[in-house]
Amino acid sequence: MGSMMGNHQLLSKMATNDGHGENSRYFDGWKAYDDNPFHLTKNPAGVIQMGLAENQLSFDVIEEWIKKNPEASICTREGVKAFKDVAIFQDYHGLPEFRNAVAKFMGRARGDKVKFDPDRIVMSGGATGANETIMFCLADRGDAFLVPTPYYPAFDRDLRWRVGAKLLPVICESSNNFQITIQALEDAYDKAMEANIRVKGLIITNPSNPLGSILDRATLKTLVNFINRKNIHLVCDEIYAATVFRGPEFVSISEVVQEVECCNMDLIHIVYSLSKDMGLPGFRVGIVYSYNDEVVSCGRKMSSFGLVSSQTQHLLASMLSDDDFVGRFLTESSRRLAKRHKIFTEGLQQVGITCLNGNAGLFCWMDLRPLLDEPTIEAETALWRVIISDVKLNVSPGSSFHCSEPGWFRVCFANMDDPTVEVALVRIRNFVDQKKGGGEVAPPPQKKKRWEGDLRLSFKARIYDDSVLSPHLLSPHSPMAHSPMVRART
Repeated sequence: MGSMMGNHQLLSKMATNDGHGENSRYFDGWKAYDDNPFHLTKNPAGVIQMGLAENQLSFDVIEEWIKKNPEASICTREGVKAFKDVAIFQDYHGLPEFRNAVAKFMGRARGDKVKFDPDRIVMSGGATGANETIMFCLADRGDAFLVPTPYYPAFDRDLRWRVGAKLLPVICESSNNFQITIQALEDAYDKAMEANIRVKGLIITNPSNPLGSILDRATLKTLVNFINRKNIHLVCDEIYAATVFRGPEFVSISEVVQEVECCNMDLIHIVYSLSKDMGLPGFRVGIVYSYNDEVVSCGRKMSSFGLVSSQTQHLLASMLSDDDFVGRFLTESSRRLAKRHKIFTEGLQQVGITCLNGNAGLFCWMDLRPLLDEPTIEAETALWRVIISDVKLNVSPGSSFHCSEPGWFRVCFANMDDPTVEVALVRIRNFVDQKKGGGEVAPPPQKKKRWEGDLRLSFKARIYDDSVLSPHLLSPHSPMAHSPMVRART
């Protein structure tokens, strides 16, 4: 057989172009972790995965429900009676009870301020599939969507690679905490018009990935008025809606459109999933919720290429229909995220590192600009390489999120246990101290005993409790295959 290079011409141009984005610094960090994953006892000098936006803090609440409700699974003695009907189900509309439960959960996650119609729930294989589905419905090859910066790096893959759409950045700056302004929107739109690029819409993430902040009602109304004036679509990625852990409260676009006069509802679409709010990325539950009947119809046809398994639908329909469980989970998840965020950001503050003031998400937008040798992307990349190779932390550089200002980094805090957080904070403290002192960064210690003493000195006043993370988790490797792209929504 010939080499892959020799057979390159046998593949399609779409398959072999570089639009997938796996060669970015964002995923390079994942590869470094995959080559040398941290473990509290087996590999204490390994790379700690802080580039993975995964919510592992409330698994025990879900596991408790599963143990109490064995009939919800078709693979138990109590639930096997439903095995045949579920196993042969293949309607791409989805199980009615699943769509009803998801619609109800979406309302609960948004404070029950708005109701969602189960008949507008369109399934897809995770939010990655949902994003591609909505783009397939709305954009032709070469059409463009405006995207405020910084934005989720894999949008370049989800929205561009197979559909062929373009993403045009709307530049947001730290001077106003990266808020979206009408001037920035108009500037980006005008540049597209000058370049003869057809703008089909605006896509936003709310709560923001990577900022960990939410858009207020006034800003959302501005965006709705903007897209109505331009007659372009608004796609709202709300996959972190239930990760808001302190005020101000989350405001969904579904609320705002009811308050805007003469809003063209055919232009409004929501992307959702259970990967972040419930910490279930492996279930691959992605949702397109559109107010446009034609998009719903087209999206349902597209569901044939990325259905959620009927077994998963069956289990989740039962779980999400349990009002007591949903209320307990949302409350406990919010409490644990708030506690972890406080622990982590206060640990950073001890060494003079600040973060954008966030109240949502599974990460912080960390400001390392004072540590740059100069305010350039090259200096940011050099700093990132030191953090990866010497400090052994996989954090994501702001340039991979298309941030216009060098020196910002996204750092995830909800995918690990308390002892691993402590190790990460000690490494950061040592790094900052050595950086400010002009010395070289020492490698992480090889044995647990060498860092335990540091932790007692640095964090003796900090009190942790076992409820912050499921008790069965002890500094695990993230269950990630050798390809860093397996975790599609990060």
